[in-house]
Amino acid sequence: MDTVPHADIEALENQLNTCEREAYALVSGLGAEQGIWRSRAGSWSVAECVDHLAAANRVYLRAMREPAARALDEGRWRRGPARPGLVGRWFVSTLEPPVKPVFRMKAPRLIQPGAAPALADAFAAFVASQDEVRAFLRAYAQIDLAGLRFPNPFLRGLSFSLATGLHVLTAHQRRHLWQAWNVRRAAEMAAA
Repeated sequence: MDTVPHADIEALENQLNTCEREAYALVSGLGAEQGIWRSRAGSWSVAECVDHLAAANRVYLRAMREPAARALDEGRWRRGPARPGLVGRWFVSTLEPPVKPVFRMKAPRLIQPGAAPALADAFAAFVASQDEVRAFLRAYAQIDLAGLRFPNPFLRGLSFSLATGLHVLTAHQRRHLWQAWNVRRAAEMAAA
């Protein structure tokens, strides 16, 4: 097996690292009360946005691991870059910020944030989940991520390529970090 990193895998890892740095900047200097502040009933706090990202990472990875491990056992090696196909690219684009009203949706129950999570706990869970995504990426960089499919954990009957799943995770992180920054700015304005 080739142990030289591939540019597409490095790009995905860089996106994960950028999102993690962004999350760190987001929570830095934010007090516990500001971390759980909501702009209105039914909206999410910064802590809830970050907790939601940790949950989404875990659920997606759970769905992706078995097909990836099986492919590794079967020697289904990479045939090209880990890029989503046409439908996958479209789906990923719907997650990118700024969020368009037509693409707003309620989070599936599996990845709804915990009830009033503490900011420090939510951030720690997010960082741990990022480590899991990076470990997955490294463990399976040599398989055919673009050609192997996994069942979407939220939409029955729909499957994505593993490459699409990885790109969904990074776009989803950018989406909710954007949302969380908006909440933080509103919390700071309310406190001022």
